[in-house]
Amino acid sequence: MIPGHVAIYFVTGPVDLRWSFDVLSGVVKERVRQDPRAGAIFVFLNKRRTRLKALFYDRTGYAMLYKRLDRGTFPIPVVISPGAEHVVVSANELDLILRGLDVPTATRARKKSSTQMH
Repeated sequence: MIPGHVAIYFVTGPVDLRWSFDVLSGVVKERVRQDPRAGAIFVFLNKRRTRLKALFYDRTGYAMLYKRLDRGTFPIPVVISPGAEHVVVSANELDLILRGLDVPTATRARKKSSTQMH
């Protein structure tokens, strides 16, 4: 279970999930413009949306969750602004995504983040 106070960033474009911890943390810095060691969770999908990686830092090092669906594809958040590199999702939305279930269409609109890295 993910605590409700943890920020979860869903990267909208596909990434090569063969990439290492270091390369994915670089993607976080460049595309999400966040510090990958700040305690947030960063979620990535492959091009076919059949595999998902979640990267996070737990004060002792990077950890990663890697999931492959047996069938179907991972849903993407319904409301994504044109040109957005990422959207922020709730712990409940991430739970639905991890289970391969569609995120309800009643989700609030996501703004393109202009937050700079700290």
